[in-house]
Amino acid sequence: MSDATPYPGAGEPLQPGAAAESPDFDALTRDIAEVPAVEVIVTVAVNLMSAAAVKLGLTEDSDEHKDLDEARKLVHALAGLLDASTTEISSFHAAPLRDGLKSLQLAFREASLVPDGPGQGPGEKYTGPVYG
Repeated sequence: MSDATPYPGAGEPLQPGAAAESPDFDALTRDIAEVPAVEVIVTVAVNLMSAAAVKLGLTEDSDEHKDLDEARKLVHALAGLLDASTTEISSFHAAPLRDGLKSLQLAFREASLVPDGPGQGPGEKYTGPVYG
């Protein structure tokens, strides 16, 4: 056997104060447990929307990160999440998310060189056909 460790620092004693820098996973778990489900759903939806907007080229660095295949997946996942959670979140939360989803679906149609047929665009399985 060699004296090499699997990664740098493995087997070395901890430096003073190193334990204070590592995350307190028990505290993090307690924090997550206190977050209402609606807030988790909305947060995930907003993250999907933001990622989709980047992949659709709707940001300042539009050409650098534009990837319609990735955008399709993100918009489809967002539509599925919103469809599945419709009865679980209030219209106060759902309405702006649905508006954002429709805007992303329309942006996808505009960005596509070969447009999808009615009802075939990302997420339209859940929302029905989207028209401008």
